[in-house]
Amino acid sequence: MRLVFMGTPDFSAISLTKLLQSKHKVLGVVTQPDRPRGRGMKLTPSPVKKIALAHNLPIFQPERLPEEKLMEFLDTTNPDVIIVVAYGLKIPPVILDFSPYGCINTHASLLPKYRGASPIQAVILNGEKITGITTMKMDEGWDTGDILLTRLVSIGDEENFGALHDRLAKIGATTLIETLSALEEGKIKPLPQKHSDATYVRKLTETDCLLDWTAPTISLFNRIRALDPLPGARTYLNGEILKIWSARLGDGWYGLEHAVPGTIGELEKGDKGGLPVRTSDGVLLITELQSPGKKRLNIHQFVAGSPLQAKMVFG
Repeated sequence: MRLVFMGTPDFSAISLTKLLQSKHKVLGVVTQPDRPRGRGMKLTPSPVKKIALAHNLPIFQPERLPEEKLMEFLDTTNPDVIIVVAYGLKIPPVILDFSPYGCINTHASLLPKYRGASPIQAVILNGEKITGITTMKMDEGWDTGDILLTRLVSIGDEENFGALHDRLAKIGATTLIETLSALEEGKIKPLPQKHSDATYVRKLTETDCLLDWTAPTISLFNRIRALDPLPGARTYLNGEILKIWSARLGDGWYGLEHAVPGTIGELEKGDKGGLPVRTSDGVLLITELQSPGKKRLNIHQFVAGSPLQAKMVFG
């Protein structure tokens, strides 16, 4: 198929790369405008734009849609389909209905569950064991279009957001290619979503990153891995914010059975050690921490260079 690709972050860049390696012809790319990033806040192109530049593809970066130059390009090239993967802007009807096959989207959940902006983090936060990829023909709603293909993906017990994101990006790219082939061959019958079963997830905020030590141990464990490698789970100690990057479930009380939630215990050494912290119903062992302006460190390195002591309380 002759297609136009719309996408922005690393997740969508994997799909663009896969399409460029396939029999399909990418006519052009639509991505978000360059944004300030890093400590120097230098204008930086999106991962999708970098790939498009490397392949000398026409690039469009509208602040809003529809945009005149993009519509002129669509009129001139007349693509068979428009692919949308984590683009970041609402697609208007004039684009949704432009091509014969419409707009095909890849979403990182098993729709209609986990519609919205943060489905990968949400499934980990909720302790799900299974997630997946859905391709759909887009309509005017948010993730409400008819389902084309789904692929189930198991979630590892200790898998974090970064690892699951990368796996889903690859599976999503493969599923997208399979979807296009099946559409060409007339082997897909779009399936309307059961909207009564839908759930929605919003974009994460700073509040979502703060650990509440009065929560159950498993909830805290899931939150930490759902926020790794970004934006990172956070807690306070003596007014300073610390990022907690990894942890494991404790298998005892570590002398904290009578402590208040957030109380730190004595460092447990060894490969299966960690820093015990009291929760509402048990103990979580922290294994990786970061102070402001410093690198991530395993807990033994961190404690060696820190005034962190037993009986202190995270807030």
